[in-house]
Amino acid sequence: MDKLEMRHTLLAAKARKQLTWEEIGKSIGMSPVWVASACYGMNSATPEAAQKICQVLDAEPDVAAALEAFPTKAWDEAIPQDPLIYRLYEVVGVYGETLKDVIQEKFGDGIMSAIDFTMEVDKVEDPKGDRVLLTLNGKFLPYKAW
Repeated sequence: MDKLEMRHTLLAAKARKQLTWEEIGKSIGMSPVWVASACYGMNSATPEAAQKICQVLDAEPDVAAALEAFPTKAWDEAIPQDPLIYRLYEVVGVYGETLKDVIQEKFGDGIMSAIDFTMEVDKVEDPKGDRVLLTLNGKFLPYKAW
């Protein structure tokens, strides 16, 4: 089974069981954001985590093997059409250079790791309309000169 077939299998199982990523994450002791990313095929799972995901979603052993496989982290390079994904794309387009400049002023010349990285998605209730709080937490990796 490849990552794409695994993705379809797990998302169908999640829908069939009417589970949220939060519920799945809690039941296996992992972040719901990481679990979703692994099920979408963008991260690999340890054998233990793969087994737990499959157990919760009643998936076959070949799904666990696909969860454990190292992914090719690629995405469609076209401008996203989904409004939520497009807004994140827009945030990076509008604020990307600003973020780069501010990060480099604070840390020096380098990047934020997407490998040594965590992300949280929280809901902040607000009388004017609920807010989405994204926390991106990546290790700073300085560029080296040699």
